[in-house]
Amino acid sequence: MRGSPPEGFVDFVVARGPALHRTAVLLTRQHASAEDLVQTALAKAWRAWGRIEGDREAYVRRIIVNEFASGWRRRWRGEVPTADLPEPAGAGHDDQVTLRASLVSALATLPPRQRAVVVLRFFHDLTEAQTAETLGITVGTVKSQTAKALAALRVSDPLREPAAPVDASWKGWTR
Repeated sequence: MRGSPPEGFVDFVVARGPALHRTAVLLTRQHASAEDLVQTALAKAWRAWGRIEGDREAYVRRIIVNEFASGWRRRWRGEVPTADLPEPAGAGHDDQVTLRASLVSALATLPPRQRAVVVLRFFHDLTEAQTAETLGITVGTVKSQTAKALAALRVSDPLREPAAPVDASWKGWTR
């Protein structure tokens, strides 16, 4: 990976990097792990940049999902100690923070494939066909995994308690 970046790569990373990182955070539930996941995906995309045809973001997102799935099978997922405490939330954002935390906690209860389907379908607004293509599965599998995931989310503890009304702007957090 020495030398100058392929044409358009830096612009792509600047423009789409934050969205790719948010996808990785939703999958891994940890900012540091998400950064590692995105870095790995971008390193792989760097090598293939000239050969990527079509939607480059979808290509990189698929690398992220595949790396997440393989990492789920081989990595230890225990506690990760930290010396830094999180920053306190700002005033007026408690409801949104609570809603986001509930959503992320509920997503964490799903198996990796169901979590990936939910993130791609509902946080990235991909169609069933786009999701199937990204994950390398059939549209029928996307439908069945979505149905199972939504059924599990309906009864998940983090989402059982009614949240305070929050405007729909939380969705902008994922873009």
